[in-house]
Parts: sequence; C-alpha cells; structure tokens
Amino acid sequence: MGMKKREGGLVFSTEQGRMCPECRNPVADCVCGQPARPAGDGVVRVSRETKGRKGKGVTLITGIPLDDNELKAYTKVLKAKCGTGGTVKDGVVEIQGDQRDILVPLLQQKGWTVKRAGG
Repeated sequence: MGMKKREGGLVFSTEQGRMCPECRNPVADCVCGQPARPAGDGVVRVSRETKGRKGKGVTLITGIPLDDNELKAYTKVLKAKCGTGGTVKDGVVEIQGDQRDILVPLLQQKGWTVKRAGG
C-alpha cells in the first residue's frame, strides 16, 4: 500500500521559501483573501532618497495603480528610459539616480496625477 499523496502540493521551495498552500505563491506574495495593496489616494508620488545607500540617490515612485506583475513590467520600461537599474520593493519602484525630470512626464503620459515629493 503506497503512501497517499497529500492534497495541497508545494509548501516550501528552496528558491522562494515558505509557500502558501492555497494560491501556491510564496508566502510574501500570497494573494489569498487580502487586498493586493491599499488603493491610496490615486496620486503617484516621485521622490528622491539617499538613506542607507552609501550616499547614492535613488528615485522612489509610490502609488502606481498597477498589480505586481504589471508594475514589474512597467518598471522595466522606466529603467530602460532612464538607462539605469532599479527594482520594485513592496509596490514601491526604485530607480537608481535622480531621475525625477525624466520620470514625472512619463508617468503623466499614463494619465496619472503625479506629484514630486520630498528631497
């Protein structure tokens, strides 16, 4: 009598760590039951930050109304336009260097309300 295959599938992946048994995403990206992200006030904010980056500035973009996959794809476009690297952390887009002059018009083209904030 073979062991009965347990329902639920992947629970831990060495690549992503703990997995949610429901949606089969890494626990950090679990989409079960909770809203993806607070909607915010519909304003996309572009700010500059140097804290904790050895004095190197990054441009932060918060409030972009896209889900995670669309946000990653859009970040790729923004990085290409600026000719620099960047990343997405918790729905906040980070682009290396002070790219506000390039980014604000690009974001406005999408029809979003864009404000420069901080720095």
